[in-house]
Amino acid sequence: MATAVPQTMKALVIEEGHRVALKDHPVAPVGDNDILIKTVSVAQNPTDWKHVDTIGVPGTILGCDFSGHVVQVGKNVTTLKVGDHVAGFVHGGAFTDEGAFAEYVKTPADLVWVVPEGTINYDQAATLGCAFWTAAQALFHKTRLNLIEPPAKASGDEWIFIYGGSSAVGIFAVQLAHLAGYKVVTTASPRNFEYVKSLGADAVFDYKDPDVVTKIKQATGDSITKALDAISLKDSQRITAEALAPSGGKVVLVLQPIPDATSRKDVEFFPTLIYTALGRAFDFGPSKRFPVSPDDREQIVEFLTKVPQLVKDGAIKPPSIKLWEGGLAAIPDGLQYMREGKVSAEKIVYRV
Repeated sequence: MATAVPQTMKALVIEEGHRVALKDHPVAPVGDNDILIKTVSVAQNPTDWKHVDTIGVPGTILGCDFSGHVVQVGKNVTTLKVGDHVAGFVHGGAFTDEGAFAEYVKTPADLVWVVPEGTINYDQAATLGCAFWTAAQALFHKTRLNLIEPPAKASGDEWIFIYGGSSAVGIFAVQLAHLAGYKVVTTASPRNFEYVKSLGADAVFDYKDPDVVTKIKQATGDSITKALDAISLKDSQRITAEALAPSGGKVVLVLQPIPDATSRKDVEFFPTLIYTALGRAFDFGPSKRFPVSPDDREQIVEFLTKVPQLVKDGAIKPPSIKLWEGGLAAIPDGLQYMREGKVSAEKIVYRV
């Protein structure tokens, strides 16, 4: 089944010289296991401007997070049909045949989830991409924190520390850890304390407080052995490591470990990168090659099967949305706004 699809579309394409331009670009052909989505809304992530400024490949489409409706399905696809409202995540800035900041997005059918009717809208669905999937990979993958995954529940006695509870990844990590039955301690700016508590945090402290580590240890009985640092800069890695129990433990990072962030030798840092869940080998800069990881892909595919029910139950709340007017053509302005550090506790969304 298919609806009429043009051969070319408007897309935000990376150009030489670390720039982007809205231009005509081929609509990718749909493979046997793929679907093609007519994009309605797209959401912005820090990885988007970082791809433009550093490792993005000229000629590729930028953008990761999208929601829209299915217009074409591959011959092996039985789980989706034309007209379904779906949302997903792709590796923008790496391949010429996929990227969210475009009128059409091609992706494997098992790497989207169906948005239940009468729940969230296209804008909200688009925000449950890069950051949401990263939180799920960091918390639940067997080689990351290996937490119990909703709808199953932990005993309710174990504390998990999430540094950066009002960041994009933190917002979802707090909710998912809470849903899984863990006690959640997190950090945020004081203006966001009530917000992260509304997401399920049991205790929240100011990351700028010089006594933040002491307060976290007091609140948790100095029992933390598992943590997610959703910021992963030098100071956040130091605080997260120091907040762990005397026995040490594991910290999952969204960036690379910084060697001298902490002197603790009993803390294992483990970086996580959600692009490894997409089933394609890729280069992350000139010297870092990531091979295909069947385990990472399998974990996220399994998680995505649970997302429609979580959304239907109201168990996952999308972040606040800053709707940026002007569609695809306005994205360079939104990227600059994010570069300047002006985004806090919200997601920038565009309508295509």
